[in-house]
Amino acid sequence: MHVVRRNVWELGDDWADDILWYARGVGAMKGRPLADPTSWRFYAGMHGFSSARWQELGYLVPTDQPPTSALLSQFWRQCQHGSWYFLPWHRGYVLAFESNIRAAVTDLGGPESWALPYWNYFKAGQSALPPAFASSDWPDGSGDNPLFVEQRYGPFGDGNVFVPTSEVNLNALAEPDFTGVSSGGSPGFGGVDTGFAHNGPVHGAVETQPHDWVHGLVGGQQAQFPETIGAMSDPRTAGLDPIFWLHHANIDRLWASWRSDPAHLDPTQPTWLQGPASLGERAFSAPMPDATTFTYTPGEMTDPAALGYEYDDLTPAAAPVPPQERVDEGLGLDLTAEEGAPMPENTNVELVGANDEAVPVRGTESRTRVRLDAPTRRRVVDSLALGADDAEVAGARDRVFLNLENVRGQSDAAAFRVYVGVSDDEDASERPERLAGSIAPFGVSQASDFDDEHAGQGLTFVLEITDIVDQLQLESGFDVDDLPVRIVPVRPIGEKAELSIGRISVFRQGR
Repeated sequence: MHVVRRNVWELGDDWADDILWYARGVGAMKGRPLADPTSWRFYAGMHGFSSARWQELGYLVPTDQPPTSALLSQFWRQCQHGSWYFLPWHRGYVLAFESNIRAAVTDLGGPESWALPYWNYFKAGQSALPPAFASSDWPDGSGDNPLFVEQRYGPFGDGNVFVPTSEVNLNALAEPDFTGVSSGGSPGFGGVDTGFAHNGPVHGAVETQPHDWVHGLVGGQQAQFPETIGAMSDPRTAGLDPIFWLHHANIDRLWASWRSDPAHLDPTQPTWLQGPASLGERAFSAPMPDATTFTYTPGEMTDPAALGYEYDDLTPAAAPVPPQERVDEGLGLDLTAEEGAPMPENTNVELVGANDEAVPVRGTESRTRVRLDAPTRRRVVDSLALGADDAEVAGARDRVFLNLENVRGQSDAAAFRVYVGVSDDEDASERPERLAGSIAPFGVSQASDFDDEHAGQGLTFVLEITDIVDQLQLESGFDVDDLPVRIVPVRPIGEKAELSIGRISVFRQGR
């Protein structure tokens, strides 16, 4: 069978048949006991689990019979984050979930060709939560709509759920390489080389934006009680929210969109193609409606058509600007590389500078300064100033990255903006050209747990600031000993969030 996943906002009306059948399928899965591998909560536990958080949200009660230890060890707490397995693991996970919903739909008399819709929040007029998810009622006015989740607080904590399109971007789609580096340079489109990583420390480009941001701001945190965060904001509860699956269908669609460029290639290393099982670690697997187990590798997840589905539209709806073109525009040069030109293999990463101490993120703003090494800063300047006749390829010039290292905290919804090069007497909001990016620390509470697999080292987020450094250089603002960095929370962050950034550093990546 071959099915087509369609845009949830373009199915006809708020309760089009595909949405209505999705709600019925979700209701059927929710009606099954926790221990059933095809139940709603079992599938959510595959993404992540916290007994305290589930009880807090009302999804776990003392009378629940847990799954067997064999099922738990095979299937639960399996999601891949901060890893080059992030995209293929989620593709298989969503594919298996879709099969379970489709089976429930057909059992209820629905179409055998049912497919999971996706939510393209980037498209004009489609950033709001789809209406069927925002009401507690079915279309006939009766209550108990299974698509409705009370614990969605939205960007401002008031229950108005939408994706702030001014805060999200698709620059990840311009990343030339799938796999990045964990040493300060680009983390790549898909992430850095890891083994099995249920909560790895370095998030790839498409995971940081838009994946994390949508999770953090859709779930949000309650305005009156900021320590109360929505289900979508925490990896351990996100799979409990029905909108999770439409969000991940869109992330999956963006991978397909990235791959539509012939120059964009998935990894070819055996450890990626064959997955963590080839390293002696857990295999990726999911329970299917016929009581079989779907076991898969990343190499088997690369082609949606071969997996029996496609998207009605791969257009990203917000054009990314390739990093090199952003720099070229600022310098007034034409250094566009030949189409399809490969990234130089001898790329290296070098520290340009770092701040002196950890940065507590509190209230409405936090400030620090990154001390710059003069010789290394000069190499960045010289690289950006290369003329067309001086460079073998456009990729010979540096890219510059701001690293937020060892981000720790207890609130996954404590989102913030990062500005670079804004002077002390300026209002950062009036300098949008200095916005390096927006961070929603999805998974930070788990990554801050010293009992976690990474011993509480927190998360690391990497933001490209090549264009900002270019602007500063044109204004002689990069010819300095240190660089101001401003952290501006979306909403004030209290002490209970315990949010901090261990180090803020700047790296150059080039030849």
